[in-house]
Amino acid sequence: AESDTIAPAPSAADYSATNIQVAGVDEADIVKTDGEYIYLVSGNRTIIVKAYPPEQAQVLSEIELEGTVMGIFINGDRLVVFEGGMPYYYDDVRLMVEKIYMPYISPRTSIKVYDISDRENPRLQRELSADGEYVSSRMIGDYAYVVINEPVYEQDDELNLPRINFGGNETEIPATDIYYCDVSDYYYMYTTIIAINTQDDDQETTVETIMLGASSNLYVSLNNIYLTFPVWGSATWDYQRTSIHRIHIEGAEIEYVASGEVPGMVLNQFSMDEYDGYFRVATTTHGQTSLNHVYTMDMDLDIVGKLENLAPTERIYSARFMGERAYLVTFKQVDPLFVIDLKNPYEPEVLGELKITGYSDYLHPYDENHIIGIGKETTEEGEFAWYQGVKISLFDVTDVNNPEEIDKEIIGHRGTDSPVLWDHKAFLFDKSRNLLVIPVSVVEIDEAEYPDGVPSWAWGKPVWQGAYIFHISPDAGLRLEGGITHIESSADLERDYYYFYSPFSVQRSLYIDDVLYTISEAKIKMNNLENLDYINEVQLSS
Repeated sequence: AESDTIAPAPSAADYSATNIQVAGVDEADIVKTDGEYIYLVSGNRTIIVKAYPPEQAQVLSEIELEGTVMGIFINGDRLVVFEGGMPYYYDDVRLMVEKIYMPYISPRTSIKVYDISDRENPRLQRELSADGEYVSSRMIGDYAYVVINEPVYEQDDELNLPRINFGGNETEIPATDIYYCDVSDYYYMYTTIIAINTQDDDQETTVETIMLGASSNLYVSLNNIYLTFPVWGSATWDYQRTSIHRIHIEGAEIEYVASGEVPGMVLNQFSMDEYDGYFRVATTTHGQTSLNHVYTMDMDLDIVGKLENLAPTERIYSARFMGERAYLVTFKQVDPLFVIDLKNPYEPEVLGELKITGYSDYLHPYDENHIIGIGKETTEEGEFAWYQGVKISLFDVTDVNNPEEIDKEIIGHRGTDSPVLWDHKAFLFDKSRNLLVIPVSVVEIDEAEYPDGVPSWAWGKPVWQGAYIFHISPDAGLRLEGGITHIESSADLERDYYYFYSPFSVQRSLYIDDVLYTISEAKIKMNNLENLDYINEVQLSS
């Protein structure tokens, strides 16, 4: 049996990393740590903080940028910063005027690599920028991969072509170098994939541009980037099919290799997975009756197996692929959790199903037989369900034919929210410590205001924002250990009524050894992980 207390750190070098989907494939985020320093985004600044030991915590340096920082990576003594929303600058006034009168002014995405061997004096080592909007990025080994979208439009009977700026040298991608995929779409986009070696400044950056539809989601394995975009149906505005494209990556190599289609719409990156030479994807088909499906595809992206028409009238709220199984949550009034067997990719099948109130927006493996779900509780009202507070569920799927919800925790009332519901990187979990931490904005209803009973649709008022710290284990279930807030007074809470937008709203948490760090745009707070006693804090406001 596991301990009923949050365990101490096993070693002095122990620290938490960003919550990612695929082991070995890092995802850019607004906060990173290497166990001694914390690197974080606050507005248009990237800040480096000496974080450990906590008694010596202090801001060491700041990098101020012109655009919005979309995310960062840390890799040894290199910091990678993705900057979006930058205007395009031309040295030639004539070109600038032409750009102004074009039907679409493309934003710019900038990639900057800093040498941070001296944390107090970051030094810009490499910089490149490209037309288009930042979509997402990953880091595998020394290489950062970034995906950028730019609309295709016509000007003076000519199509625009993507432009890349390498350290001040402008390059236009020739039309002959752009891979064109024949897709049935009303809206074409250039999807540019860039691979940059973060450690070797002399290695040439690789750029591959593909003319596709409007990319909606991507999934990245150790060797492949999968891009998806919806294909419009001819008789309805609903998304009816999803086009999928596989791009092989290996170091600086980027190669377009395959495409395919599946019925339905992909919810997010967790609706996709690559395993043992197969790609698996879960979709929802919208229409008069919503239907849900799971497809398995080979590496040529041909469908080889399918499980269709699950949970009619409902749609997928969350999905998670774990080895030879998949877990789906669909919802309309109650939450069916489906356990799906994918051991034989040619014949996927439903093993079990659990119906409970509420739904999960995010599923996270606790171990091979237990899953954590984060979502909302709901109240049934005839054929309708009102969502209520944030719900944390612990599922036991040891008996795959009869999954169980072995414990749950409901936080607050209708209006309570958590960024985990739409951003998995806000989720902190460590099985060895029995530790679960989520940022949460708590809303509560004053029952005295409703003498005839509180209606299901009633919203509460904000009472608290911060990080909730839970003990979690299959033996002991879920137990709230306490909360840490950066909003110090009720006056501040009332002022920041929409407090998830407040600079003091906790967005991330991490641990280094036995210290829990909670991070907002305005400060970093440090508490003892065992008893949550206050240790120190660092102000980040400029």
